[in-house]
Amino acid sequence: MILVLLGTQNNSFHRLLEEIERLLQNKVINEEVIVQAGYTKYDSKSIKILDFISNKELEELQKKADLIITHGGVGSIITSIEMGKKVIAVPRLHEYGEHVNNHQKEIVEKFHKNGNIIGIQSVGELEEAIKKVKEFNPIPYTKNNSNMLEIIEKFIDDINHKTKKEF
Repeated sequence: MILVLLGTQNNSFHRLLEEIERLLQNKVINEEVIVQAGYTKYDSKSIKILDFISNKELEELQKKADLIITHGGVGSIITSIEMGKKVIAVPRLHEYGEHVNNHQKEIVEKFHKNGNIIGIQSVGELEEAIKKVKEFNPIPYTKNNSNMLEIIEKFIDDINHKTKKEF
């Protein structure tokens, strides 16, 4: 089973589900796909979509999943890799109205460079990532708060810089 985590952002991440639907139709994905969609509204006959679920339900689905495809949220990535799951992460992007900025690109890139996940920067790379995931052996996650602190500080600096420009 493939679990897709879109988080609980109040913006849609429609384009990721459209690509998963395409991969199902083209038989690149042959497993059951379950989506934790949050605010993303999407109709599908081939994908099981759950809007909001409890943390306990989410944990059970993560345990059962063979692969987790997630947005670039730190919580979704870390909880999945701490369970020893293979993870493909795709950042929500500002230019598509999926997030307030592009900080998820940096998060995905960092975990990818560390070897914890397969990080991709666009949904168009998903098919290749799914083909690679069978041979992918993730490096176990070790907490490194200084690196995450750097990402958070940069995010805050970027917001402050943009706010100053607006005045």
